[in-house]
Amino acid sequence: MITALLITWLLLVGIQLIYILLVYSRTAFYRQPLQSDPTLLPVPSAKSTDPAQIGITIIVCARNELTNLTELLPLLNEQQYPVFEVLVMDDRSTDGTQLFLENDITELSQVRFIRIDREHEHVTPKKYALTIALKKAIYPTVLLTDADCRPASANWLAGMVAPLQDNHKEISLGFSPYDYQPGFLNLLIRSETLMTAVQYFSLALAGSPYMGVGRNLAYRTSVFFANRGFYTHKNVVGGDDDLFINEVATALNTAVCLDPNAFMWSKPKETWAGWRTQKRRHLNVGKYYKPGHTFRLGLLTGSHVLSWLLGLVVGIVVLVHEIQHHSFTANEWLLLRIGTGLFIFRKLAFWGIVGRISYRLAHTVHWAIIPLVDLLLAAYYGMAGIKTMFRRRKKRLYWR
Repeated sequence: MITALLITWLLLVGIQLIYILLVYSRTAFYRQPLQSDPTLLPVPSAKSTDPAQIGITIIVCARNELTNLTELLPLLNEQQYPVFEVLVMDDRSTDGTQLFLENDITELSQVRFIRIDREHEHVTPKKYALTIALKKAIYPTVLLTDADCRPASANWLAGMVAPLQDNHKEISLGFSPYDYQPGFLNLLIRSETLMTAVQYFSLALAGSPYMGVGRNLAYRTSVFFANRGFYTHKNVVGGDDDLFINEVATALNTAVCLDPNAFMWSKPKETWAGWRTQKRRHLNVGKYYKPGHTFRLGLLTGSHVLSWLLGLVVGIVVLVHEIQHHSFTANEWLLLRIGTGLFIFRKLAFWGIVGRISYRLAHTVHWAIIPLVDLLLAAYYGMAGIKTMFRRRKKRLYWR
């Protein structure tokens, strides 16, 4: 029994080390191509000289986001890029957004808007808004963000579409860190955001892209329409970013952007209730991923949780043996030493590699507390998995 426990622990720690050393390290040591003056950058599809073929459409879907739009739109209007527009999709707002867009954005030369007046039964509201936006976009490449986000710099647009200068690339995955606030909830949100980014960036660089974040995501409209947009998951709340990318992204057509000037900062949830609603929506979407991606992510998350859990169990077993003055066999001692050594090495490797990624990704979590984050995420993933298994009939979810 003890031998089986130790062997299982060794296998789980080994799986974690494979991910950390062979997959996560790709993001830790990825060299972002150097960029020129953004005003001189060759834009995507630059083989054409027609501005209608080389520009970018920034899309912002908003529902009752008046305050955020008044702050965000001037920042988007000031982006340093040769040819672009900002298209705001006002989805049935009742907070004065329509009046603001009709009367107060005339000085924002790049901004226009489309008003959606009703909900449609055949598709969720945000996916409908995005689909209309992609149909009405003037330019063939779109860059998505949300109203409660803020670009890191005036070069955000240029940085995000720079990977698309390679005409074989159709998708650019960006990063959206959350603002720092004091408190445990904010630490958990930033930790989970960091780990999600570590996974989707690293697997994309390893040739297996599986998701993107709609707060900072660029792609060509041609890839959207060639794959019938959101048709296969049109009634699923959420998934306008990760489910779509899960369907269409490949090793050849997907690039990543780790340029800190191209990050899109977001405001985190400030209450546990708001955060739980957000996470429920994300978990509801994850079950629709491709089987191969579900398996890899399950193996990754499961090994993370169980390597810590079995490490605790092994520690308890050793303590009980010491109290009861029982001895281990020579093979058990050998497995125990190897397992303990590998587990310590795994902790150090996680600290070093994920800490370096966190440093690159806007210091999302301070490097000194990465070991704590490691344990915190194991506990969080474990509890989230248990809750998912025993969840009863879910409440209706909304995108806003």
